[in-house]
Amino acid sequence: MPARAPPANVAPVLAEPGAQARPGGRGRAGRGAMWFMYVLSWLSLFIQVAFITLAVAAGLYYLAELIEEYTVATSRIIKYMIWFSTAVLIGLYVFERFPTYMIGVGLFTNLVYFGLLQTFPFIMLTSPNFILSCGLVVVNHYLAFQFFAEEYYPFSEVLAYFTFCLWIIPFAFFVSLSAGENVLPSTMQPGDDVVSNYFTKGKRGKRLGILVVFSFIKEAILPSRQKIY
Repeated sequence: MPARAPPANVAPVLAEPGAQARPGGRGRAGRGAMWFMYVLSWLSLFIQVAFITLAVAAGLYYLAELIEEYTVATSRIIKYMIWFSTAVLIGLYVFERFPTYMIGVGLFTNLVYFGLLQTFPFIMLTSPNFILSCGLVVVNHYLAFQFFAEEYYPFSEVLAYFTFCLWIIPFAFFVSLSAGENVLPSTMQPGDDVVSNYFTKGKRGKRLGILVVFSFIKEAILPSRQKIY
């Protein structure tokens, strides 16, 4: 005789509260121990942020050293970056129909950057060009945030605009602040006479600007061993 199906109005039997959980599940004990994985996730996040911060600091220190060694090449690279940013702004106006005031302020900012480049690597923090460039950086960011809040663009495209038009040139000048403090006029001319080398080495021994911050961090994290004679 075939087995009879249970009535439709009969509810399925629920598992008892004390029943053992299926293998592979968390179970009652697993649910109570979720705090342990939560703490581990925050600890791993802290370690990852520390490694990223250390890598960025090491990269900035290395860039500052390179800029100090090759000031003429750095000036040429910054000039090319300003021209590239100008071309990007013109392209955004022609192909993407960006607002005229936004593009105009960006082009004027690049013109001020060219003024800073005339005295590179000697940048006076109290000069009108430097103060004006700092103010224009703030204005450009305000206009960009206002525009992208009203017009939708994918995050990658917004990041591209900020990178090429707002961040890359101020970042290059920021890393280059210490170059003018460690370059003597004699180092900008060819010649390896003893007097110039002596004063150059003495000047390079005194780190100023952004390099002194990176040097302090490096000595605090990885102190160098003193030679004993």
